[in-house]
Amino acid sequence: MPNSSDQRATSRAWYDAPVEEFISASGDTVIGRLTVNAGGDVVQTQVAAWREQIDVLRRALRGITGTVAFEFTIPRMGRRIDVVLLAGPVVFAIEFKVGSAQFDAAAVEQVWDYALDLKNFHEASHRADIVPVLVATEACSGPPLSLSRDPDGVYRPLCSTTAKLRQVIDAVLASKAGLETSALDFRTWLSAPYRPTPTIVEAARALYAQHSVDEIARHDAGAENLRVTSRHIEALVDEARRTRRKVICFVTGVPGAGKTLVGLNVATRRNDGDGTAPAVYLSGNGPLVAVLREALTRDEVARRRELGEKARKKHVGESVKAFIQNVHHFRDDAIAEATRPPAEHVAIFDEAQRAWTAEMTARFMRQKKGIDHFSQSEPEFLVSYMDRHDWAVVVCLVGGGQEINTGEAGIDAWLDAVQARFPGWDMHISSRLTDSEYAAGHALERARSRPRTSFDDCLHLAVSMRAFRAENVSSFVKALLDSDVPAARSAFSKFSERYPILRTRDLKAAKDWTRNRARGSERYGLLTSSKAQRLKPHAIDVRAAVDPIHWFLSGRDDTRSSFYLEDAATEFQVQGLELDWTCVAWDADLRVSGSGWSHHDFRGNRWTHVRSLENQRYLVNAYRVLLTRARQGMVIFVPPGNARDHTRPPEHYDAIDRYLETIGVPQL
Repeated sequence: MPNSSDQRATSRAWYDAPVEEFISASGDTVIGRLTVNAGGDVVQTQVAAWREQIDVLRRALRGITGTVAFEFTIPRMGRRIDVVLLAGPVVFAIEFKVGSAQFDAAAVEQVWDYALDLKNFHEASHRADIVPVLVATEACSGPPLSLSRDPDGVYRPLCSTTAKLRQVIDAVLASKAGLETSALDFRTWLSAPYRPTPTIVEAARALYAQHSVDEIARHDAGAENLRVTSRHIEALVDEARRTRRKVICFVTGVPGAGKTLVGLNVATRRNDGDGTAPAVYLSGNGPLVAVLREALTRDEVARRRELGEKARKKHVGESVKAFIQNVHHFRDDAIAEATRPPAEHVAIFDEAQRAWTAEMTARFMRQKKGIDHFSQSEPEFLVSYMDRHDWAVVVCLVGGGQEINTGEAGIDAWLDAVQARFPGWDMHISSRLTDSEYAAGHALERARSRPRTSFDDCLHLAVSMRAFRAENVSSFVKALLDSDVPAARSAFSKFSERYPILRTRDLKAAKDWTRNRARGSERYGLLTSSKAQRLKPHAIDVRAAVDPIHWFLSGRDDTRSSFYLEDAATEFQVQGLELDWTCVAWDADLRVSGSGWSHHDFRGNRWTHVRSLENQRYLVNAYRVLLTRARQGMVIFVPPGNARDHTRPPEHYDAIDRYLETIGVPQL
């Protein structure tokens, strides 16, 4: 597409042009194109900021061959880079802080994140050098210029005054002189695939801000079914509404494949303000609900205040609470409103297999609600609540091998409930629900024989998006926990260079490695099993309360945050959430024995064998959760043990370490 002042910019940038054309164009022309592509009213402070950026860049870029792009979108983060400059073989991500005389840490982190986003998710940037530059327009001086390039080609952020910007650019380009590198072509670079893999918090923020799943999701063929699944569910909702029918569908997926993203996408698209088919996202995962609510509330307050509105956190929080609810509170509303239907026609149940059994629900109703003789399982009661409508859609997001607590009914409780009590409902079931890890059992066969049931391939998400550097991490973890050494070694060899997994017997070394791997706002944390009772000699006490909001959302200066690597989160706090880098502490609760795994619980002053097969499964699943939380890599700390402590004999830990070595995990 040729550049000319009467054409709209690319979809990724609001204005782009060769440097020479940009310099010769009038400021009003550039601002006019920016305003048109903004797609709405632009506040005067933004216009003034653009004008200053234009003036600074005109002075700094004279004589440079390249392309400049303003307001370059980073949809995964719901943000835009002020300016992207392609000059020679280098991509400069330039962030202006207009009116600021300081290079504050948050701004440095922001521009670093932009550079990392391009490096990780934009195909044409994988092999390019990316240089983040922060410009404080009122600063009189900045730190000494020092170029530091990480192995992947991302430079440590450079801070510059307006007067020194050209010097910064020249220094970077001069460092490339004589190297066998070719200049980047802007059109080729721009048209390359962009494959973002947002964290669940990033995805929720972007979707709540009315971005679509198409904007924030990857666009490679391997992850195409994320969009296919979302669109299929949308079509089911539209059809149910049009024909006044009732539908329940079951979506499966490997850990990190985007089931929650699909659910949030459906929920946000049904809460666009027209009120015709409102949806609610429901989860029994208390930490996940708390973190998402707080993140969305903070983000919405900040967005409204940027627009000049007087946004109150309490008021914004109430609207967020209506959109994301704890499933148990939703159930309690059904009890209070004995016959009235819920406000929402569409309900998305995340981790639906973790809904309560009839026994667990009856015990709760008797002890907490004073209701005797309650005979329904949680799935049956929740479907009956939605059944009060003339039309309704229930979306069950189903994880495999994710059950970690007693009283969880499994997915067969949903199938049996619809089969027994709601014959008029249509069932749309993922064709992969038959896989063993979903434990659907005989209920699936009974559902198959009913006339209103269909099995759909597009309701399964097969590719993990959490570990964007290595899509097969979940396969490796499955093989590791299945004691399948050949499969584990094979899977690990396919991604070990892109996604490091290391083991160590030194906790300090593990923490140092985790800290040193993180860049920008990349988050890291310490994880361990809720049964890891003998890590206290290493200052890891699972009985210490962890507030998931502070642990996942607070910054590096907050001792309660994951960044401090002091408070270890267990499988209960991190299920459904993720970090960039993790340090996983492995205790003697799950040990290696000659015949596979040996399962243990610490009681009093000694380890006891876990005899219950169900509790053994919960323990293995706890480690499945812990080992699949990291997006970019992890280190596994196996304690050395202590021969003088009968609760920590070295042989228990040595066997774990030898097993990890056997499957190929290198030592730190």
